[in-house]
Amino acid sequence: MRETFHNDLTGLRELLGEMATLAAAAMRQATEAMLSADLELAERVLSADVELDKLRDRCEEQAQQMLALQAPVAGDLRTVLAAIYCADKIERMGDLAEHIASTTRRNHPDPLVPDELRPAFTDLGTIAAGMADRLVELLVHPVAGGFAELDEVDHQMDALHADVLREITANCWPHGVRSATCLALVARFFERYADQAVSVAKRMEFVTTGQTPVYPGTPVAR
Repeated sequence: MRETFHNDLTGLRELLGEMATLAAAAMRQATEAMLSADLELAERVLSADVELDKLRDRCEEQAQQMLALQAPVAGDLRTVLAAIYCADKIERMGDLAEHIASTTRRNHPDPLVPDELRPAFTDLGTIAAGMADRLVELLVHPVAGGFAELDEVDHQMDALHADVLREITANCWPHGVRSATCLALVARFFERYADQAVSVAKRMEFVTTGQTPVYPGTPVAR
């Protein structure tokens, strides 16, 4: 019975890893579609989001069955509850990639990103997808320190996001209000994608250590 239960736990972690893999692929494709104004690729991102929704539902169903039938405790309980939380966050990551693709579709055939911001948005997409790649490893094989690692990467994302906002709100911005509005929204999608990844890493750190990690620099209550 316990062997079956632990096999089910492994299956849950692998299912979450599969979700994170799909979220990473969605972000890479959405970024490519955005930068190349590729309508067909954007449509593929939009269609693929259905699979992430199905996996989220499947993960939640399996976790709920394990709670009802196995009554897990301690570390096992943390893993099962974390699976429900993480599945929702990863599905949200897929939604954010979908939003980028949807904005690309609405703007088509015009390119969404002007030439001077292509490097910044390329970096936003690379960082976001890389965070999801790291999540795959942390979900299947949780280790202490994963949260701090992704939180540090998230600082890079925040800095890039701030750089984009400064450029598109400058008085010398040459592309108009509509362009600035669209770019601000899309940059926010990347930033929120990274935030969701950090949330997942934080929950998996709790699964591993039994303690909720704090953000570096946060004062410790005494």
